[in-house]
Formats: sequence, structure tokens, C-alpha cells
Amino acid sequence: MSERDETKVVEGGRRPEWTGPIVNPPVHRASTILFEDCASLKTGTGRNADGEWHYGRRGTPTQWALAEALTDLEPGAEGTMLYPSGVAAISVALLSVLKAGDDLLMVDSTYEPTRVFCRTVLGQMGITTRFYDPMIGAGIADLIGERTAAIFLESPGSLTFEVQDVQAIASVAKARGIVTLLDNTWATPLLFPAIERGVDLTILACTKYVVGHSDAMLGSVTTTAEHYAKLRRTTQLFGQHVSPDDAYLALRGLRTLAIRMKAHEDGALKVARWLESRPEVARVLHPALPSCPGHDLWARGFKGSSGLFSFVLDGGDAAARAALIDGCKHFGIGYSWGGFESLALPIEPASIRTATRWEAAGPAVRLHIGLEHPDDLIADLEEGLTRFRNTRG
Repeated sequence: MSERDETKVVEGGRRPEWTGPIVNPPVHRASTILFEDCASLKTGTGRNADGEWHYGRRGTPTQWALAEALTDLEPGAEGTMLYPSGVAAISVALLSVLKAGDDLLMVDSTYEPTRVFCRTVLGQMGITTRFYDPMIGAGIADLIGERTAAIFLESPGSLTFEVQDVQAIASVAKARGIVTLLDNTWATPLLFPAIERGVDLTILACTKYVVGHSDAMLGSVTTTAEHYAKLRRTTQLFGQHVSPDDAYLALRGLRTLAIRMKAHEDGALKVARWLESRPEVARVLHPALPSCPGHDLWARGFKGSSGLFSFVLDGGDAAARAALIDGCKHFGIGYSWGGFESLALPIEPASIRTATRWEAAGPAVRLHIGLEHPDDLIADLEEGLTRFRNTRG
């Protein structure tokens, strides 16, 4: 019987041998693992899979349960590796498929730390990064060169929210023997099952929606049988490890992921549609709205939307935008997203683009819509837009 996602997030990773009679996998804190004798030590050293004891860095039932639960959400996946942050997950995933002399195609709308990693670490290793238009689709074929080893996608982009044609790009890549990696943090596998859609490695900043409570840093990479052994070895060579306490928090957050995602979606859509009606707002960038680049791809390929989107103000400057944000009562000002609390962040997409130009009628704001009542958030933003209008003149 094939379970639905709502059931998978509740039951995933809860093996009896890991939990016993307890509902939640216990927090197993461990460095040294003791073996009965030298023979069992030798046997344990030769093994390397979740569920097999070796050393604390290889994990305990707490980490294994989370990895298995995340793998179960991706039809066609072989396994998942965990990392202490989303950036760590992105970095190791790239290092597992690239070597000196390789060429990487990176989407121009990518998360800025990903861009910095490519420019610095990969550049120092002799790996070339070329940025491409997020809306290129199957046209990516024209950019592929003899040394192109991987294509990195982020759909939608976490600042400007272009939705990529992931399936078209993955199809081109597979035909050329090129690996695809997707930062799927905005959608999670609940809204976009990436492996099933042709992606080779799918990455989550679990800090966001999986943890869901703004109290732990965590990342994950889920992949197919073809790439899992290399990913696992690279991860272990870099000594990547997740605290069992953080894994426990992620497991606890995962159990309510499906209902939280629906609440984020409903609240964000209500706020986004209200913003579309405001004269102070030039444009709302939300994949579920027809005006967002790639909306047709979102409608065709996604099961829903999440709580993160941006809007562009009609004129004004940074001071007027700050007047809007600074006085908000229900929106915190800070990085990250995916928690129960709403956030507002001033963004400058134009400053980081290299393959495409970002042009807008005014400054931009990114919103994460949390679990507060959307009417309260709208009232807060309405007062903020009044401040913006008065400051703008």
C-alpha cells in the first residue's frame, strides 16, 4: 500500500528497533560505540550504512530515523545524508560530483552563499562556474560544454522566485550524462518530489520548514542509488555530522510538516493577493500568482506553494522601505524562514546577478508568512505601507 505524504511525515523513521515502545526516537548522544570483542569491532569497522553501529560520527538511531524519514518522502531515492546547515549540504553535494577541471552550470537566481561558495572554494579547486538564466529551460543544452559535469537548480529562486523547468533541464542533463542538483527548500518534497521529476540530488535547508521552529540548524541531501555511495563517502571524508539533539528537533518538526505547509500556503496566498491590490506595490513575486515568472511551470509541476515570496514597491528608496519594515509589529527582521513566525527582509537582487539583469520599479521586500492569522499580518502591512507612502512622498 502506498501511503500519502501526510502519513509518511508522521510514521517515517519510526522503526521498532530504533524506538522500542516509545513514540519518538530517543536522543542517542554518543561518541564512542563499544563492541563486545575484537572480532565484532573488526566487523563493525567494515560496515558503513545507517543502522550499523561504528562511531558517533556515523550516527545513532536518532539521526538514522530522520534520514530514513526524509528518504521516504522522495520516491525513487536511495538514501539521505544529514549536515549541520543548508550551506553545508549544498557544499558537500557539489563536492561529491565535481573535480578539478570540471565546469558547473549554476542558476543565476541561486541563494547568495551558494554563489559565494562557487566563486571561492570551487574556483580555488580549478572548477569553473558559469551562471545561467533561470528561465532557460531546455535551452540549457546550448550552454553545455565538454567539461560540464553538473547543473545546479533552485526552483523557485529564494529572492526573485523564478520557477525553473526542472524536468526539461533534467532530461537534457541525463541525455548528456550530466548530474543535476536542486535546492528544493522552498517546496520540500511534499510540494515537489524532485527525484521523481528527474533530479539526481535534492537538497533541503532543513533549518527552514522541516525543523519549523527556528531553533536548530540542519541540512540534508537525498539522492539515487547511482550517486548515494559517492555522496556518503564525501560526507564522511569531510567529517560532516549532525547533533542528535538537532536531529530530534527536526524529527519533531517533520511530524507536523504537512499541516504547517498548508497553513503557510493559505496565509501567504491571502497576503500576496492583498498586496497585489495595493497601489504602493508594483509587483508581487509569488509562484502561485500568474504574474510570477514560470507560473505555468509551477501550476504544472507543483502540488502547492509555501510561505515565502517577495514584492516590489512602486518607487521609493531604501529609507522608505525601512520605514515600512521597521515599524511592523508581527514581522521580525532577520535571515532564514520556514518557522512559525513571520519575517520581513529588505533584498537587493540586482547586486548579485551576473547572467541576467534584475530591474524593478522600486526596492524589494521578501516576506515569510508564518502561522499568525493572515488578517493581523495584512493590518500590520497596511500600516507599513502608510509609513512607506509618507516617507516616499
